[in-house]
Amino acid sequence: MAEPLLQIEGLNKRFGGVIASDNVTLDIPQRELHAVIGPNGAGKTTLIGQLAGELAPDAGRIVFAGHDITALPVWRRSLLGLARSFQITSLFPDFTALDNVALAVQAHAGHSFRFWKAVRREPELRESARAALKRVGMLDRAGIAVSRLSHGEHRQIEIAMALATTPRLLLLDEPMAGLGPNESARMLALLRELKREYTIVLIEHDMETVFALADRISVQVYGRVIATGAPEAIRENAQVRQAYLGENDAAGLGHV
Repeated sequence: MAEPLLQIEGLNKRFGGVIASDNVTLDIPQRELHAVIGPNGAGKTTLIGQLAGELAPDAGRIVFAGHDITALPVWRRSLLGLARSFQITSLFPDFTALDNVALAVQAHAGHSFRFWKAVRREPELRESARAALKRVGMLDRAGIAVSRLSHGEHRQIEIAMALATTPRLLLLDEPMAGLGPNESARMLALLRELKREYTIVLIEHDMETVFALADRISVQVYGRVIATGAPEAIRENAQVRQAYLGENDAAGLGHV
């Protein structure tokens, strides 16, 4: 059996008295879309932050593509092929879509000390950025300032920025957040395409999206993963249904 692309072993993280990651252990094989779901405050974004290198775990180990990356900084993980999007968009609003993606290419290539200088003058940066924008269906919006684009288009640009770093694994933190029906449909179609090519860890509250896309789902509650399995098994799991009683059961866990 092939070694998983991502191995998470006994990950623990506390913030004072709050346990955000409680002995989290998961294996993510190549080309799997693995969704992590759970009630608000379950520790999902903390988990992504540890995988990306933005937060250091208190204990445990993270292995990516055979490399122990537990202590590696964000930029080293990026060079190995990890890329993430954020729950809250973090784009330069006065720059065009193309400029934003080109800056991601530039930073990934190690030219961040020339951050503002060369992004509009180096053809290789622009071509890589154009290819990423085309991949997410935004090439025709490349020359428009981000401030004039919709929230859904911001989400697409963020994914283009991640793709521009030639990742092996995408960490996507709530890409559907704040999207209207048409934007949600476009994002769902994009994620469906991306899962054919990339290994993806998806944090998402939209249960319809999760059950439509995920190969496997892990459910996190109070920092602990209480169940991992195929969508049908998760849907029927009594412990999972109990965890979702209240706000999330109303969101339709039992109806997807």
